[in-house]
Amino acid sequence: QLQVTDSGGGVVQPGGSLRLSCTASSATVFRYNEMMWYRQTPGNQRELVATVGTAGSTKYADFVRGRFTVSRDNAKNTAYLQMNALQPEDTAVYRCKLRHVWGQGTQVTVSS
Repeated sequence: QLQVTDSGGGVVQPGGSLRLSCTASSATVFRYNEMMWYRQTPGNQRELVATVGTAGSTKYADFVRGRFTVSRDNAKNTAYLQMNALQPEDTAVYRCKLRHVWGQGTQVTVSS
């Protein structure tokens, strides 16, 4: 059964950086599927943040473009979300998704 595990959240001051990781239990499924990062805050809808394709192509939501970078390492079955210039409005639970399987979520809190 496919599993994905996301991690790397924490508390950071405005302007700071964090790197999230998402590791899949299946190398084959990981290699042949795009990986997506979402975020959700209480009372708000889930937002698609970024997508990395099988060959490394990337897509970003307008609200993170230029600040966040999504990437993948097929040798490690892991995708990353490098988040720079974080702002309080980036505070959310971030979750990765591979096919129909979700990570458990990792909390990112941006606060002074």
